[in-house]
Amino acid sequence: MRFFFSAGEPSGDTHAAALIEKIREHVPDAEFAGFGGTQMQQAGCQLLFEMTALAFMGIVQVITNYRLFRNLLNNAKKYFRKHSIDAVILVDYPGFNWHIARAAKEQGIPVFYFMPPQLWSWASWRVRKMKKWVDWILCPLPFEERWFKQHGCQTAYIGHPFFEEIRNKISSPIFLENFYAQYGNAPILTLLPGSRNKEVMMNLDDILLTVEYIRSVFPKVRPVFSPVNTFHAEYIQRRMNELDISIPIFVGHTPELIRAADCCLAVSGSVSLELLACNKPAVIYYRVGMLPFLIQRFFRRTRYITLVNLLGIDRQPPVKGVKHTATNKSTNISPIFYDDSLWVIPSEPSLTDRDRMFFPEFLTATNRSKDAAAYLIHWLSNPAHLAKQKRCLDVLFRHVDRIDSPLEQAAQIILDKLKNKKKNIK
Repeated sequence: MRFFFSAGEPSGDTHAAALIEKIREHVPDAEFAGFGGTQMQQAGCQLLFEMTALAFMGIVQVITNYRLFRNLLNNAKKYFRKHSIDAVILVDYPGFNWHIARAAKEQGIPVFYFMPPQLWSWASWRVRKMKKWVDWILCPLPFEERWFKQHGCQTAYIGHPFFEEIRNKISSPIFLENFYAQYGNAPILTLLPGSRNKEVMMNLDDILLTVEYIRSVFPKVRPVFSPVNTFHAEYIQRRMNELDISIPIFVGHTPELIRAADCCLAVSGSVSLELLACNKPAVIYYRVGMLPFLIQRFFRRTRYITLVNLLGIDRQPPVKGVKHTATNKSTNISPIFYDDSLWVIPSEPSLTDRDRMFFPEFLTATNRSKDAAAYLIHWLSNPAHLAKQKRCLDVLFRHVDRIDSPLEQAAQIILDKLKNKKKNIK
């Protein structure tokens, strides 16, 4: 069997690589090719282009690189015509992947969307493309399955593979031993500056200001940076040199530094799921330009941007023309879960809203570092409040981490659908 993968983000590269390994357990002689990153390549995928090196943000960057994307699409079409492809598996990255899906359908190749884009939260009209060009959607979030089904899509809930990947991550006990020997019993604040280049550049100064506010009130805190690669580490170090700031930087040790932390400051992204799984209170920060900030207010359909906060909503996102019902009203497991009124987006979450978030979050076009610092100072200064926040996270994690192996679920669904398709053809 031959599979074509397309993943455009570092997190997508991670999920795709894990799924490739899981499929190979069932089909040892399977062949894999496509667009992605180094983790997919290490898993045995023939990389036609290292897409994750781009990880573009914003429509301007996409437009200016139109010719590159057009050439990549043409290369994919040629590959489809030249090879017998059993399935195309897409991972998030909707702008480009819609074109891959359409090209595959034109060649009669089944299309699976593993880790689909969050259409329910942003520009939901795009679901028409999903219905037209995608055969099966494999949803990681519990409320997504119902939403996509109500829009006429073939959908299955598999659970979030991030939780499985976290369970399988191997931490370095030697690193942690040396780390604890160096920092002793000092409170640790782990700084997670994002996975994309522009995210790091947009948010770094605010992160540094947040640390300065915290240090001015709570001087014994020990902040540490955990960037995803050496390029980001070098950029952070240069900026700190310019500002005469000293914070240790550790590359390649995010699992260890999250586990070692008392709390974290993170740029929004899938890392929030790792923070949830590790039971680490965190503030989520995401600074964008003024124009993107204004545009998102017209298209976003959720009050929260953080996956963990969305998982805390006790009801489904609304679907136009469909009566809205609670998902677990009969098993109201905890008063910490929100009601569905929070699917209605205001101009800015109120202080009360932010106080009851699992992860207080700031989507902003201006400097909110002092506000972000206030939550971290509160937790660091009040062990009882930090412990309460961890108990809330534990309740949520036990609620959402119900499937032992989302990757096994995904692999089985893909292989079963392909097997049934071949039977029908015969």
